[in-house]
Order: sequence, then structure tokens, then C-alpha cells
Amino acid sequence: MRNKNKQILVVGDRVLIRPDKGEKKSKAGLYLPPSVVEKQEVLSGIVVEVGPGIPLGNPEENLDEPWSTNDGGSVKYIPPQAEVGDMALFVNKASIEVKIENEDYLIMPQSAILILIRDDLHSLAD
Repeated sequence: MRNKNKQILVVGDRVLIRPDKGEKKSKAGLYLPPSVVEKQEVLSGIVVEVGPGIPLGNPEENLDEPWSTNDGGSVKYIPPQAEVGDMALFVNKASIEVKIENEDYLIMPQSAILILIRDDLHSLAD
């Protein structure tokens, strides 16, 4: 994600989300019950950036830290399911709030996401 003179890189299986402003109905038309909204246990937001995924080591090499090799980017990843533009419903406890250029975002591992809602047009464009 580019922001003015900065590039924001999300690492590993993490996801950067712009949270919804706390409405009971999400932009995707998903209604959250009042008990969930009040407790802020589950939130929704739009995925704005995703990391490359979980790094995998080469099974033929016996390295303690397969991600530390400097052989020209041959690290392979298990890609995340989340894509930029998806609407995500996620567990709030697993998120970390950050402010970038006066805008609020949440960073979380992909495992904190309960469901993804993707526009049909979004998935057809790929």
C-alpha cells in the first residue's frame, strides 16, 4: 500500500484492515446483532493490504531458519485467502490498532478473520 512518500508492507500472514465505523449494518449488507456490536467482540472492515503468506522452507535443505536465506527471493509462501477489497468479519481481540497518516487501521493474523465477503465483480477481474 502506498501512502504519500511511504510504502506500507504487510508481512507474513497478516492483514491490514480499514475498520467500519461501528454501524449495525456493514457496507456489504451484513447485520450484526446488538450484543455483538456492544461488546465489540466481532468487527467488520475492508481489507486494504495483505502479506505474502506463511513462508515455507525447502524440504531438501536442513536450515533452522529457512526465511533467512539470501538466494534471490526463492522463498515460497502459502498465500492468504484474503484479498484487497474483501469485506472481512473478524475477532477484535486479535487485532492491533494503528494510525497511518491520521487514518485508523487494524493489523491482524489471517486466522482472526471469520468470513470474507467478496464482490462477484472483484473475483471475476482476477
